[in-house]
Amino acid sequence: MSAHDTATPATDTDAITALLRGEIAAVEMYDQAIGKFDKQPVATDLIRLRDEHQRAVVALRAWVTRGGGVPPADSGPWGTFANPVTGAAGEIGPATVLAALKQGELHGTNEYEAALDDPAVDPGCKDLIRSDLLPRTRAHITDLDRLLAGS
Repeated sequence: MSAHDTATPATDTDAITALLRGEIAAVEMYDQAIGKFDKQPVATDLIRLRDEHQRAVVALRAWVTRGGGVPPADSGPWGTFANPVTGAAGEIGPATVLAALKQGELHGTNEYEAALDDPAVDPGCKDLIRSDLLPRTRAHITDLDRLLAGS
């Protein structure tokens, strides 16, 4: 195997692993936010959004494994950022929590768009991003805007 053969999969796996870490962080953020909205109607919407991120985690884990990588067990630095924002939700109010979730979704949209431009990302994974993950993330922004308007 040439040096080129070993470098390409590692780069591909790294790019997809970064997307995976972002999705794991999103699940963690939504889990915390759901706890802050316990027994409120908004919790149902947040559970649905969290579950959609969990499905993205499963799909991206499969791509990392397929590329020969080892999927991360946690969100890494993303979780460090997410936890204080949503963890203080009782102190900062529901609208701020929803706005923080929206900022995470906007960041995720940017990450997926960058992955589509990254030549190291597998074309099959790009198809998944284009057909499922990116449209879903954009829909989450719309959902959070609706929830923010009602908060």
